[in-house]
Amino acid sequence: MAEATVNDVTVNDVTVNGALRTLDDVAVHTNALDWLRSFGLTGSKEGCAEGECGACAMLIATPTADAAGAAWTAVNSCLVPAQALRGQEIVTAEGLGAPEALHPVQEAMAVGGGSQCGYCTPGFVCSMAGEYYRRDRAPGPEGEPLPGEPHTHLGANGFDLHALSGNLCRCTGYRPIRDAAYQLGMPEGDDPLAARLRHPAPEPVPTDVTVDGARFVRPATLDGALTLLENEPDARLVAGGTDWGVEVNLRGLRDPLVVAIDRLPELRTLRITDDEVELGAGLTLTEIAAGLGDRVPLLAELLPQFASPLIRNRATLGGNLGTGSPIGDSLPALLALGARVALVSSAGERNVPLEEYFTGYRQTMRRKDEIIRALRFPAPHGELTAFHKIAKRRFDDISSVAVAFVLDLQDGVVADARIGLGGVAATPVRARATEQALIGRDWSLATVREVAPVLGAEGTPMSDHRASAAYRAAMLGNALRRIFARHPNPEAREGAR
Repeated sequence: MAEATVNDVTVNDVTVNGALRTLDDVAVHTNALDWLRSFGLTGSKEGCAEGECGACAMLIATPTADAAGAAWTAVNSCLVPAQALRGQEIVTAEGLGAPEALHPVQEAMAVGGGSQCGYCTPGFVCSMAGEYYRRDRAPGPEGEPLPGEPHTHLGANGFDLHALSGNLCRCTGYRPIRDAAYQLGMPEGDDPLAARLRHPAPEPVPTDVTVDGARFVRPATLDGALTLLENEPDARLVAGGTDWGVEVNLRGLRDPLVVAIDRLPELRTLRITDDEVELGAGLTLTEIAAGLGDRVPLLAELLPQFASPLIRNRATLGGNLGTGSPIGDSLPALLALGARVALVSSAGERNVPLEEYFTGYRQTMRRKDEIIRALRFPAPHGELTAFHKIAKRRFDDISSVAVAFVLDLQDGVVADARIGLGGVAATPVRARATEQALIGRDWSLATVREVAPVLGAEGTPMSDHRASAAYRAAMLGNALRRIFARHPNPEAREGAR
């Protein structure tokens, strides 16, 4: 048995399907999926081990925006460190219902033929249950289909089919699964999982555990985390774990010290004023989307295209920045918004323009003793914005190219332009040459035709398994043509159209 020690903190078990389970001897790098399967909850499966298939989905009780209640949030258990669940409540497919008393979601899937080989079914059921219990889900008037917002596909029962976009199935062709989702009613009054949501979600438990020489720490405060980083500069900071978990699962990464910072209150701010927007680095992308609504149109367009709900329910902007990846979808948009990165250490806080933050491939200005606390950018004031993601799949895929536009039009003229690019260089970049070519020009088809080749030449695209360099360059030029097609300028001079 593994040797485990707990260093001066209270150990809390995890509530799994209503029963307490201990984590005392669970290795630091064990994910929740493997831990669940170790004691017989084998419904959840490992399909990809990187968060793309959803076969491992489980539900976790998370706080609502007002903290007065809870939500059942579906996440990929293969990417969640088991030790991060101390004090939390989770539900697996086994906890939803039993063969003699199926949960409504399970029954709908069974009756509608939504399961064939069954490998992916428990994950689908958990994602479907998360949407089934969504607090603001409501049927359309008189059962009519709801008018779908962008990137949604709402049924007459208010079920957003994109809640399942992170779950893959090779057997059914998805039609029976869709039909099952659209057949669901609303939770009954005596539904115990619905009743649970009327009470707050558990608070995160400060943790300091050592198992077989590896240590997992969840600091109680930001000051505690910063002090730890001063003393242990090689500690691995983890928030949502959607990138780190892949390194652990597929590449055998075994950091001797893992520090979870996702629930630190100082990293979970969301502030909007007339002049500025501040987004805490520890907020999940789902929380950001809910908190912002349509107040930042560029992010409202981007976020539904970022990976899948299962990923967005865990992933953070701080994590996207911390990995330094040139293909993180949020980064071109943040560049176009003129974002600054707030980096905090025991010595204080400094603010770095995002375009200066990246110093090379997966290299940044963040020192080892610093934590990304927040991102700040000017509040939008009516600029023309657009986000274009070019990928092999519309959802749940990595970009070949991502382009974000923020254009300030004054009387039909481009007064200012900020364009962020991802996937075309070793780092996310600003399209400076294109910006300068647009500023001062009429926003017209003639201008777009002239400037599109400039955008196509930005960056240093390479050929890889996702796309060729020539394709990437062509997509950049097409992105400018596309934004004009969507937003032509009615004030442009007639001869310049």
